[in-house]
Amino acid sequence: MTKHTYNLGLVGNCAFLGLIDTDTAVRWLCWPRFDSSFVFGSLLDGQKGGEFSIRPAEARQQAGSRQYYLPNTNVLRTEILLADDGGSYRVTDFAPRFPQYERYYKPLMLIRKVEPLTGTPRVRVACRPVGQYGQLALSRRRSSNHIAFLGLEEEIRLTTNIPLTYILEEEDFTLNETKYLVLTYGAPLEAPLESTAERFLRATTDYWRQWVKSTSISNFHQEQVIRSALALKIHQYEDTGAIIAASTTSLPEAPGSTRNWDYRYCWMRDTYYILTAFNNIGHFEELERYFHYIANISTKVKDRFQPLYGISGASELVEQELPLAGYLGNQPVRIGNDAYTHIQNDVYGQVLVALLPLYVDARFLDPERTNPERLVTEGLRLIEATMDQPDAGLWEFRNLAQYHCYTYLFHWAGSHAARQVARHLGRPDLEAQATRLLAEAAARIEQCFNEERQAYANAVGSPHLDASTLQLIMMGYLDPASERARHHLAALEQELKTPEGLFYRYRHPDDFGTPETTFLICSFWYVETLACVGRLDDAIREFEKLITYTNHLGLLSEDVDARTGSQWGNFPQAYSHVGLVNAAYRIAKKLDRPNFIE
Repeated sequence: MTKHTYNLGLVGNCAFLGLIDTDTAVRWLCWPRFDSSFVFGSLLDGQKGGEFSIRPAEARQQAGSRQYYLPNTNVLRTEILLADDGGSYRVTDFAPRFPQYERYYKPLMLIRKVEPLTGTPRVRVACRPVGQYGQLALSRRRSSNHIAFLGLEEEIRLTTNIPLTYILEEEDFTLNETKYLVLTYGAPLEAPLESTAERFLRATTDYWRQWVKSTSISNFHQEQVIRSALALKIHQYEDTGAIIAASTTSLPEAPGSTRNWDYRYCWMRDTYYILTAFNNIGHFEELERYFHYIANISTKVKDRFQPLYGISGASELVEQELPLAGYLGNQPVRIGNDAYTHIQNDVYGQVLVALLPLYVDARFLDPERTNPERLVTEGLRLIEATMDQPDAGLWEFRNLAQYHCYTYLFHWAGSHAARQVARHLGRPDLEAQATRLLAEAAARIEQCFNEERQAYANAVGSPHLDASTLQLIMMGYLDPASERARHHLAALEQELKTPEGLFYRYRHPDDFGTPETTFLICSFWYVETLACVGRLDDAIREFEKLITYTNHLGLLSEDVDARTGSQWGNFPQAYSHVGLVNAAYRIAKKLDRPNFIE
């Protein structure tokens, strides 16, 4: 069977994200926000998705393509080789990001630098942005040195030194010198084109390299960890601090599965793992920004936290289906996500554990200027209120509520974190409440233990196993050296692990049938668990298998088909890159033990 891979590169600047194909086409770009309509969306519909490409004059002329990042940056390069000695050319794509006036300059601006490399290649530039998810065609206005695309709330402008006639008529031309295309939403480029584009390229390259240089990582698979960290960084919407689960919507978890979801939102759960990753690599700015996002949401929470929110903190994310062809014909295409209506009670513990460093790490001063215990008090109140409530669980079952082991694990972990904060703040009353809830949660976890299988089931009274219970070991609920941990891990390996080392979330049917593809984050949890229990050689071997499932740039999807090694699900998936960073960190800590000799 053919292996399916997303041959796409990611660019972004913490204000927007774009995905660029190996033929230079911008296949996905949403403006003005991560969760806005696409202006280029051929990923989901080749006819309605618009186009922005710099292709050979004739498609059949493309004889080869090479795509790569400038090392330690989010600056992407795509080199196109033409057949019949037609020459070659390179497109450098980036979203400007660098410090300016004591803040970050991060405009809604995609810069494309086009250079001839060999010979005299003939190219054709197409630029046709669209609105309202392909339902709105934009009008064009030709000006002296730019083309304006009109019909959205703000103007999209293409400023270029390529003859406008060639672009408007999509006529091919000889590329015999460097050309620049600067596409903007809202504020246009009103500065010299060539020198500004070059200055922005240097400044953006320098910014990303400085960011990487300030990263605390070991030399264990360092390049892959750096690429994952860079991808994670630009999934934070810096304006509010929200961190989204993935760049895209409706890329199917498996072909024909209808498991096509919109992931351009901020899941409370995902962000716990993401912030753990940033903490592990020594980047705290992202954690503090997210703290402010959570603090803002918490002030309007009445009865419960939702599992996810919009990047603005919006709580209603009504799901709709769009009249689009879908990725490789996979429908439906959805925007919005009805999971916002779910009851998923692990989120309270997730928030408490995620924000713990802000309270107890001396590098953070006065994290919430006025009432530092408010979030902790509220978190404990919600854990107590939901202790006896079934929920949809982390896998977001749509028609099934259970008493999930994973939820009780985070009641336990959240109470543990709250107890530490209470001690730090000198609040014996909060500490006593946290200690009591800690014991209650542990008792509920034990109700999930299946004596016959010597393993913890996914829920109280359930016969099914679930990869999320690997975290009983990872989070220290089970002593990694104990017989119970060993038996539990063995049962999960037997039921959920594939011969390739990949892990299914679970194998029992859900609302959409039995899952067909493995979930990469679960595979990385397995690697972490192996490291925890001291099976370090196994952990390294399995980690090295997993990184073979990246695309040509080191980017990971959500799901992998174990039979073919194909990538599926939304892309790039922040969760998967988090899994990689945290697994590498866990292994590196073990490798860095005293007297270790390579």
